[in-house]
Amino acid sequence: MPYQPDLGRALDELRKRVFEEGDYWWAEPYQLGTSAADFPNRPRTEDELWSSEAVLESGTHSILDMRTVVRPGEKPDYCTVEPVSEREALECAGVARLTRAHVEAIDDLAEQRWFGRCAVLHDDAGNPSEIYFWGYSGD
Repeated sequence: MPYQPDLGRALDELRKRVFEEGDYWWAEPYQLGTSAADFPNRPRTEDELWSSEAVLESGTHSILDMRTVVRPGEKPDYCTVEPVSEREALECAGVARLTRAHVEAIDDLAEQRWFGRCAVLHDDAGNPSEIYFWGYSGD
């Protein structure tokens, strides 16, 4: 996701794009190995998607399962995204300003299902360039 200072807004924009593209697993037909884009009758709104008990139980196995970005000092909860702290970046990658080269080093920070993480990645000049979202959702 291109960098912007508002991580919550970036999450909302990514969720919107993923939903519109159908780039998520839709539990209603319960066909593994497919995405919602494979079904012309897929939900047209997120409200319609989340009105399904099957979707609520199984999730979408995508960023759609994450609702908000946790603010500094807040405790992460189900369906939230926690930004990587400077301390975590230093412990995992040895640097405070992460780049794409550090993604593998921080990958294990997303260790619980239904919890997401995000990290601001920097370019070679040290400027914020993108936001990396990752984690595990769905059953």
